[in-house]
Amino acid sequence: MSLPTARVGQTNLHVPILGLGTAPLGYMWSDVSEAQAVETVHYALEHGVTFLDTAPWYDAYLVEERLGRALAGVPRESYVLATKVGRLFTPDKQPILDFSRDAVRRSIDGSLERLNVDYVDILHIHAPETPDQYRQAIDEAYPLLNDMRERGMIKAVGVGENYWEPLVNYVVDGEFDCFLLAGRYTLLEQGALHALNDFHGRGISIFGAGVYNTGILARGSASDVVWYQYEQAPKELLIKTRRIEEICEKHGVPLKAAAVQFVKAHPAMTALVIGAESAEQLAETLEALRTPIPRAFWHDLREADLIDPAAPVPA
Repeated sequence: MSLPTARVGQTNLHVPILGLGTAPLGYMWSDVSEAQAVETVHYALEHGVTFLDTAPWYDAYLVEERLGRALAGVPRESYVLATKVGRLFTPDKQPILDFSRDAVRRSIDGSLERLNVDYVDILHIHAPETPDQYRQAIDEAYPLLNDMRERGMIKAVGVGENYWEPLVNYVVDGEFDCFLLAGRYTLLEQGALHALNDFHGRGISIFGAGVYNTGILARGSASDVVWYQYEQAPKELLIKTRRIEEICEKHGVPLKAAAVQFVKAHPAMTALVIGAESAEQLAETLEALRTPIPRAFWHDLREADLIDPAAPVPA
């Protein structure tokens, strides 16, 4: 099975419209066994989800190690692999943020060993948190990644962020092919809209992650515990979600389908990178992408002032 593909930035690299976010394939949110993690990766590859996103940060290297074992024997040219630099762990598993040139080299070497591959396609700078870390990322990490890109060792250089505001600085300080943005352009939150328009105009691909806002747009407002951006959802977002659900019910549209198709509609979105901890979860997202949604649904969301009137919606 194959999915439509699109080019990453101005590179020659193409990715399918859906990528697998591998962060859930450990113990971060639930106790995922190695067998289940491997099954999820294999299901993804068999169903055209051949874009895999990971990071050393995910469960202190465990997810990269599991992904490496899942990919054993899979032809390297059959999938696109992205990982990240800047967030590591000490030998006793204490987290550290280090964007120095030497640390980034060690990070890349470690990722290649854990993933059991000779190369990755995309390297992202992984969310510096302070001005000094940002400066180090631009002065030391970025030149190394840029050099690797120029030498053909990687195909694309990107940034992985949970917030859109820092990305505005990156476009000034470097030449980036792609940004991975988690949870800041969704059916509930469109503050990043104008920045996305700018990035698209600059030819930068966006990988839309966190499209379910860590749960609320996947499970809905009626769950026992409703999560929004890794915390219990505030009352005002529960109310907004319920209003969206009412319009979903009126038009027979699953909430998950509305969530994924809304984000995908922005022209800057080259791919969605959506986490799954099982083959069943990934199958639900694939179904959500393919579910027909009437134009009247989007019209009603706009009329109810539930999405930004300038936000693109599916045709």
